[in-house]
Amino acid sequence: MNRIVTLFMKEFRDAFRDKRSFSLILGYGIGMPIFFAGIFFVTIQSFSEKPNIPISIQGAENGPDLVRFLNLAGVHHGEGEDTNEITLIIPDSYAEQLSSGKPAEVIIEVDTSKKELMQPLSQLKNSLRSYSQEMAALRLMARGINPQVVHPIDLVTHDLATNESKSIMILGSLLMSFMMTVFFSGMNVAIDTSAGERERNSLTLLLCQPITTKEIVIAKSLLVSCFAMLGLLLTLAVSMVVFPQVPWQELGFSFNLDVAAAALILIGCLPLALMASSLQLFVSFFAKTFKEAQTYLTMVLMVPVVVAMLPMFEVAPDVMKWLPLSGQQILFSDWLTGRGLTWEPMIFSTLTTLAITAALTYGNIRALRSEKVIFAL
Repeated sequence: MNRIVTLFMKEFRDAFRDKRSFSLILGYGIGMPIFFAGIFFVTIQSFSEKPNIPISIQGAENGPDLVRFLNLAGVHHGEGEDTNEITLIIPDSYAEQLSSGKPAEVIIEVDTSKKELMQPLSQLKNSLRSYSQEMAALRLMARGINPQVVHPIDLVTHDLATNESKSIMILGSLLMSFMMTVFFSGMNVAIDTSAGERERNSLTLLLCQPITTKEIVIAKSLLVSCFAMLGLLLTLAVSMVVFPQVPWQELGFSFNLDVAAAALILIGCLPLALMASSLQLFVSFFAKTFKEAQTYLTMVLMVPVVVAMLPMFEVAPDVMKWLPLSGQQILFSDWLTGRGLTWEPMIFSTLTTLAITAALTYGNIRALRSEKVIFAL
């Protein structure tokens, strides 16, 4: 045990001097929450602000009331390059048809093959439908008929969703990024302490010391896990400062990443950090060079990214909750949305994660006993 601690401290000092490792932790830990907060802030602002749509209106003098209604709805006549390629034509017969109680024809000219015009076209059509409904109600009232008779059903929806449950999709993306932190934060350390040491010939010297390969693998795994958890801790700390600044209430819910939630994520991600470190060391030991290890790990890490994304799209949720990574994500999501903890899937996914970690650790121990791995033959 003392030799493991001594080797861990030695490896930690070496990794501490590596600027690339800390640059990766700082870059991901600080940049990721700020990036997500910025994306959500811009998205919320775009949803909350009423779009102002300039189009070409011909014959505006034939329907001044309609034009005023469209202006209030954010659709107005525009000129110049900013004007959408949509033309609304109000014919000369519009006023006569409207006053005589007939359907008043208006014409929209648009190229529907241009996707960028679909959103303003949809808003224009919705505004025209609203105006048409108002005019229909006025016609009925003029004939002494209550407009409510054309609405036999009054649909009322009572939303039973809580503020937390409404944020499930956003929570899914944030939780995925939190869990990916343990994979990316320790990746450079894992490569440097395995393939990097082999290139510098320090791995061979380490194996010549009176210490077993088991102790070497455990010390290196703990080192990579430590850096992974440091990256996660930094990410959570920055998120607790940045995310409250996002106006979540504009979307109809609140999102609060408090100390209790952060502590749960830290504890729940600890087995993932151990599995990630063992996986990264396993891949790096079998790579012949530092660059080759980076290439292999980049491809291998696509697997946990895909697994972490599956719960967001409700892909086989009854199966996903029992698996590593996806099980932890569902656990965190249930806790943050007020559904409580389900102990059986949580325990099973944790034990499965630890079992995979043990298998990878055993593989790393066997690898360090092979001359092909040690000398990159």
